[in-house]
Amino acid sequence: MDMNSEILEANILIIDNEPANVKLLERVLQIKGYLNIQSTTDPSKVESLCDSTEFDAFLLDIRMPKIDGFEVMARLKKRFKGDYIPVLVLTAQTDQETHLKALECGAKDFVTKPFNKPEVLNRIHNLLEVRLMHKQVKQQNQVLEERVKQRTKELYHTRQQVIQKLGLAAEYRDNETGNHIIRMSKYAYLLALAYGLPEAQAELILNAAPMHDIGKIGIPDNILLKPGKLDADEWKVMQSHVTIGGSILSDKDSELMTTAQQIALHHHEKWDGSGYPKGLEGEDISIAGRICAVADVFDALLSRRPYKEPWPIEKAIELIETEAGKHFDPKISALMKQILPDIQIIMAEYSDEN
Repeated sequence: MDMNSEILEANILIIDNEPANVKLLERVLQIKGYLNIQSTTDPSKVESLCDSTEFDAFLLDIRMPKIDGFEVMARLKKRFKGDYIPVLVLTAQTDQETHLKALECGAKDFVTKPFNKPEVLNRIHNLLEVRLMHKQVKQQNQVLEERVKQRTKELYHTRQQVIQKLGLAAEYRDNETGNHIIRMSKYAYLLALAYGLPEAQAELILNAAPMHDIGKIGIPDNILLKPGKLDADEWKVMQSHVTIGGSILSDKDSELMTTAQQIALHHHEKWDGSGYPKGLEGEDISIAGRICAVADVFDALLSRRPYKEPWPIEKAIELIETEAGKHFDPKISALMKQILPDIQIIMAEYSDEN
């Protein structure tokens, strides 16, 4: 559809308390070929008319009893909320003060009564041309916004896949399953919310947690996969996976990588200061690290390994609570029973048997 056809199909509302003025304008517009013309002699009805029709132009008289044109424009301005308000003022007043006030209220053009027919038609055409261009730009922006949202969503999912693959690279070397990092991350997310962290911070922990053991890719197989107990030197090497992970994830410009680095460095620290690598104590350990320490141990207890059977969930929670104030932040340990129903859903959905 060309622009001229769109203009002739535009929705126009005439607002004038004088029926003769309304009929004259209607006739002028109909002869020109305009198809969608509505009118009212009662300005109080403008808002209800706007509820049923999206108008592309308002042809508005200024001098009306009770509700004048300035008040109508004020209401339209509030309704359009900063959008383009297509108002053409028709007035017998030619003083500068009236024109200035009308412009301040949102008028886009003026026609002086009694009006010249070619002039009023040209001004209405120009007003509608600008209005339709505004609508086109708005529609194009909406399309672009949707494309950006879709692309952002795709990038988010791609990033999540990469993060999980990085986590899997370490887990597979350690004979652990991919579902472990999914479960552990989701437990951490639940704990973060139950702890009272903002949704955005909880999501950061959810997205960063899969990389908690990424440093294991730097541990030799003869130590990482050793079936027996590690000696003191081997244990020291094994412990270095947290600092290796911290180095891999070092990126101060990324909030996600900063959180992932905190988790990698802190998830083996203990509340009482007996953990590694730095023996941090209490709240010196990042909240992300404290949460993931609980989530990681909890899922390990519930998982089958070559050297052990899975623990019953009640026993695992009991250990987490027993270790409160020693291994774990007491406040976080106390949240396990609160999130138990959601934990059971995650366990069923991401079971190693699936």
